[in-house]
Amino acid sequence: MTIKITTLLENSPGEHLGLIHEHGLCFFIETDECKILFDTGHSDSFLKNAEQLMLHPSQSDFVVLSHGHYDHSGGLRFLVEKTKTFKLFVGQGFFDEKYACRGNAWEFLGNNFDRGYLEKKGIEYYEVEPGRSEIAPGISVISGFPRIHEDEVINKRFKIRKNGVFIDDRFDDEVLLALDTPQGLIILLGCSHPGMKNMVDRAIELTGKDVYAILGGTHLVEAGPENLQESLAYLDSDSLKILGVSHCTGSKATGMLEQSNGRYYHNRTGSCLILD
Repeated sequence: MTIKITTLLENSPGEHLGLIHEHGLCFFIETDECKILFDTGHSDSFLKNAEQLMLHPSQSDFVVLSHGHYDHSGGLRFLVEKTKTFKLFVGQGFFDEKYACRGNAWEFLGNNFDRGYLEKKGIEYYEVEPGRSEIAPGISVISGFPRIHEDEVINKRFKIRKNGVFIDDRFDDEVLLALDTPQGLIILLGCSHPGMKNMVDRAIELTGKDVYAILGGTHLVEAGPENLQESLAYLDSDSLKILGVSHCTGSKATGMLEQSNGRYYHNRTGSCLILD
């Protein structure tokens, strides 16, 4: 099976200077069986970039949104104006009101749509249960990540507003996408708020497979020294052959990976991974 994964949007530019780069993430996955959009950035930039690359995300069979933050989900409304035939998969809690605390102020970081919008537009959507949900042969959405690694701590500035009260956001809505290949798992991450190691360990546990490639965001941008060192050591696994992380990974972590991990590449807007 041929798998092609194109980064339609990421914070940083690649060599194709005709593409838009902005804070956010969007992957377009093409296999022999189906097409999948994983995250959509926060605007229609991913669609404009796809046009430049002669790709057609409007033909997606499935859309998977990693979590309910604007820079991963905000582009969905623009896709809906192009097509309504895809199936949408999100985690439980995706529609919560998400905020960040900035001193005495709050900043809304959540989605620009709700269940009512999806139902009005006729979008078939699923809020997946914790565990493994196979959406196509060999392709799974995984959610519900036990917090095993004590060094992976969510910043307290992230909150959910429920019944007028702000509570800590545990990011129970976060999901990853796992593609089962002969070489091993390809894992796509949005931001890894529950902890990159916690998430990858859960994927290994539920599939029984080693990890061949990890792409996406790891949120090491907020990692303390211990978490950063342990995470970099974790990513030095013998089975892991391709490491294309960026977005919220942070320049310190990516700089260290670039120097020490020969399997790493900075996954920029326009980057493409092809496996035959």
